[in-house]
Amino acid sequence: MGDRRFVVELIKPSHYDDDGYVIQWWKSWIPSNSLACLYGIATEIAARRALGDDVTLEIRAYDECHTVIPVRRIIQRIKAAGAGLVCFVGVQSNQFPRAMDLAMAFREAGVAVAIGGFHVSGCLAMLPDLPHDLKQARDSGIALFAGEAEGRLEGVFRDALAGRLLPIYNYMDELPGLQRQVTPFLPIDIVRRYGETIGAFDAGRGCPFQCSFCTIINVQGRKSRWRDADDVERLVRANLAQGVFRFFITDDNFARNRNWEAIFDRLIAMREQEGLRLQFIIQVDTLCHRIPNFVDKAARAGCKRVFIGLENVNSDNLLQAKKRQNRVHEYRRMFHEWRTRQVITYAGYILGFPSDTPERIAQDIATVQRELPVDLLEFFILTPLPGSADHQALDADGVWMDSDMNKYDLEHVTTGHPVMTAQEWQRVYRRAWDLYYSKEHIETIFRRAKASGIKPVRLLNHILQFYFTFIQENVHPLQGGYFRRKLRRSRRSGLPRENPLVFYPRRVREVVETHTKLVAFYLYLHRIRRRVERDRRPYTDLALAPVAEPVTAALARPAPLTGAAA
Repeated sequence: MGDRRFVVELIKPSHYDDDGYVIQWWKSWIPSNSLACLYGIATEIAARRALGDDVTLEIRAYDECHTVIPVRRIIQRIKAAGAGLVCFVGVQSNQFPRAMDLAMAFREAGVAVAIGGFHVSGCLAMLPDLPHDLKQARDSGIALFAGEAEGRLEGVFRDALAGRLLPIYNYMDELPGLQRQVTPFLPIDIVRRYGETIGAFDAGRGCPFQCSFCTIINVQGRKSRWRDADDVERLVRANLAQGVFRFFITDDNFARNRNWEAIFDRLIAMREQEGLRLQFIIQVDTLCHRIPNFVDKAARAGCKRVFIGLENVNSDNLLQAKKRQNRVHEYRRMFHEWRTRQVITYAGYILGFPSDTPERIAQDIATVQRELPVDLLEFFILTPLPGSADHQALDADGVWMDSDMNKYDLEHVTTGHPVMTAQEWQRVYRRAWDLYYSKEHIETIFRRAKASGIKPVRLLNHILQFYFTFIQENVHPLQGGYFRRKLRRSRRSGLPRENPLVFYPRRVREVVETHTKLVAFYLYLHRIRRRVERDRRPYTDLALAPVAEPVTAALARPAPLTGAAA
């Protein structure tokens, strides 16, 4: 009855593959906390009618990792309403080119656009001047948002409604507290598009450490900011009400969330006193097991999988990256703590530190296989991400870095190395996956799981996701999902649109080949698993042995190359 309409379209963009096509799936694996945060804040603004009693907000959210962005329909809705804003949220550096391609389509139609996320925030936090891509966005009339949206998004909406968006909103010096803030939330029609119907939320932000390759500490700060247990319970119950009981808690390091114990205690009470099914994944550092009760309470609260920032087993490399909190002699003890509670462990491993060589990397991977009872290892190329101290230093020194932000996905070489050529570095990244997920080591992973009371079938599915996605789809598993979509019209600007008679027959062959190989690889893993499960003999090895002080020399100090590793 006379209300004005203000249309808000929240978009989490994806990323282009090496052929220039959007990486998109029928169901993607990793949910977006940024999208959930912005959606929660926007719906709270709408509920309060904060833009005026006569203004109705219409809010929609899209994650391009699993949803085709309906550009034309969005333009039509905003034109029909007479006012609106397209917000690109949580945009990482590798997603910025895709965000810009979409944003320019909206700008050409006269639609207001804002872009926020780690790329914008990191550049404004660490560089003396705007880089070329941000200048291009600003000069195209796109508003740049740096910082966090709590308490600020309403002002951006007001400016957009009035037709006077600022070129830059910079809140990097004013990071908000998280107590009693609006909590992250996405409706079920979006959440069910993630594999396992998994939700996401951050229970805290910030990290106290000083890793030179990390952007978190320069974008979210080094001070721990956390949500109250009441807030966490409220958002969990809101998700349970729509059938969502699995969560990815996206804190970069939940072990350094100063409110971790109160949050765990609340989740434990919900599980043990009310019988609620709650499961979650967290990210922690390698010293989390030293915090009294942390690992035990994590398992009781519902932690089924944990990602650990292992990064490397070479002490010199860790010191060069200012990762002083990683103590290699603690690694095995830490993994044992999680295994005894049947929690599956993932670890990230970075390739390309200054002293790395192909031979040394192969040796270090063999050391991990032999001595650490980690379940899944995922590899990353050391990348100077905008917002990190590494990027800031290289930029200040005028060192070459690739200008194509699409490559800043931790899978592509983007700067030089003192020992390896770019080609050698890229090859050793691909070879690392093959070395770790060899037939022999996959069997070892299954045997260790069985010996620790973990069902090997749990690991079969994760190995299938991790290794097969990499070798067949040529993308990192963190960008993976179920059934790859590839749309002929969704190609990077500047690349030609392929002829339908070329594109579609090739795409049919790709789909048939991929799923034939998928079945074959599953059967291959199934045979290994069945052999392990039928073997009644007790199993142990060096990695499962009780931890003594000090641990073996190979972890404490690099061993000389011998045999096949040489």
